[in-house]
Amino acid sequence: MQLQDKVAFVTGSASGIGKEIAIVYAREGAKVVIADMNKEAADATAAELNASGGRALGVAVDVTNEDQVNAAVDLAASSFGGIDVLVSNAGIQIVHPVEDFTFAEWKKMLAIHLDGAFLTTRACLKHMYAQGRGGSVIYMGSVHSKEASLLKAPYVTAKHGLIGLCKTVAKEGAKHKVRANVICPGFVRTPLVEKQIPEQAKTLGISEDEVIRNVMLKETVDGEFTTTDDVARVALLFAAFPTSALTGQSLVVSHGWFMQ
Repeated sequence: MQLQDKVAFVTGSASGIGKEIAIVYAREGAKVVIADMNKEAADATAAELNASGGRALGVAVDVTNEDQVNAAVDLAASSFGGIDVLVSNAGIQIVHPVEDFTFAEWKKMLAIHLDGAFLTTRACLKHMYAQGRGGSVIYMGSVHSKEASLLKAPYVTAKHGLIGLCKTVAKEGAKHKVRANVICPGFVRTPLVEKQIPEQAKTLGISEDEVIRNVMLKETVDGEFTTTDDVARVALLFAAFPTSALTGQSLVVSHGWFMQ
């Protein structure tokens, strides 16, 4: 029970990677806030965790809306007695060549990934600092936090930006015993990635199998997708690590795609 009685606020956690992290955290004793735009799905995930002996609360939040973020974090803190862990996981994907991206699409991508990370961080830090018991801020980056791929200019830009935000939060939070780190997964076969396969096949003029084999998994050591469990295990490590020896770092979880 590595997170016994810790309070974790996890965005985008009604499905995919975020849901797996919430499940692992609940299993390890955390009180988990399922923060998602889809209130029905958030409540359903919270109900699943509560039915299996966990303690969870579903909240509806658009991470790009300042008022909604502040209200959701304050509700979580008042319901569960503070905030100990933030997992900034909410994200989307849009793929085009740079010349075909609309400005609206660019702004939407940066708003969800970067503005959302900033707003949730600021709201959670207020509680972490006031509590005096430290905390852990975890950003969901990507291998694209380290290098680029075709068709993903705003995504790559945003994921690189998360590393800069993380390093700043790590330095500022140190005196409050708040750590900050980034998880950088490779391709995880979530609905977000499933949607990209036909999109990239169409844009690149290749088959879907070729997208998987020659684009998504080409640089891995074993031709395997990263799993939600792989990512959740790293999220547990960052959340449970006891000291500031591990802060300001980014850990790539990608079956060997991009080796530091």
